[in-house]
Amino acid sequence: MSMEMGNGTTVQEFTLEGFPTIQHLGKVLFLAHLLAYMASIAGNVVIVTITCADSRLHTPMYLFLSTFSFLECGVISAVIPKLLVIFLSGRQAISFPACFIQAFITVFLGATGFLLIAVMSLDRYVAICKPLHYPTIMNPKTCSLLVTACFSLAFPFITGLVVKVSQLSFCGPLVIPHFFCDLGPLIHLSCSDTSSTEMLAFVLTSFVLLTSLIITIIAYSNIVITVLRLPSAKEKQRAFSTCSSHLVVLSLMYGSCVFIYVKPKQTNRLDSNREAALVNTVVTPLLNPVIYTLRNKQVHQALRGTMCRMKISR
Repeated sequence: MSMEMGNGTTVQEFTLEGFPTIQHLGKVLFLAHLLAYMASIAGNVVIVTITCADSRLHTPMYLFLSTFSFLECGVISAVIPKLLVIFLSGRQAISFPACFIQAFITVFLGATGFLLIAVMSLDRYVAICKPLHYPTIMNPKTCSLLVTACFSLAFPFITGLVVKVSQLSFCGPLVIPHFFCDLGPLIHLSCSDTSSTEMLAFVLTSFVLLTSLIITIIAYSNIVITVLRLPSAKEKQRAFSTCSSHLVVLSLMYGSCVFIYVKPKQTNRLDSNREAALVNTVVTPLLNPVIYTLRNKQVHQALRGTMCRMKISR
């Protein structure tokens, strides 16, 4: 797979610029990102493993959380290993097929993740605001359909967008001003008329992000109203402690992605996009396991139970 350039030659590879201003700190950055990557993978894999292994966690909330952890593992595994290679060896070249595979994985799993966040917010809304109807509404069949819908809705949208970008003509120098193959910088490199592609990217990313954001805001607003009506001050404090930590992570995720993607001209703020993208590829995958589940008593019990079973089986 390769693409013709504007002058008739064939594009075989791109160059990822990475972080040129701090590239001299390559080994330090390599170690920091390696540790963050290993911690993120470990935390998210633990969540998926114990959710599958412990029957007490076979509930809608943990089904959604384990699916979200799986998506997080996919996104960071598509991006961080190549970034580590850049930091350690300075090899910045990435082949044309590898670049668009990376772009597809990150955008597809990212879009699915944001749709899933909306579903998770609705799940918490029903659990807290409609507790008596929760088992009926969030039954296993409905939960499976909601997860499937997130993947099924994101797949055709993102596939069509990535294919359209891959069919553009590219002009040298083929240096992507980013640390991974994101669609905005790729569109910026093209010497074709990109107006329709930019508009398609803007419409699709805005639809996914803003739809998810609006659903999440409505759900959490209703949760806050319900919590304020609780008679016990202790219950209120515990509920607000949980909600506030969730909202911090959600604010980081939505804020960085809206900053990067929700703008008609993908050529704007390309340099600052790199810093914003680090939030979603390094910071939030590290925080999510801690915020969402590893602080949870139910998870602690399931983790201890799983470890005990592993010791007994030996």
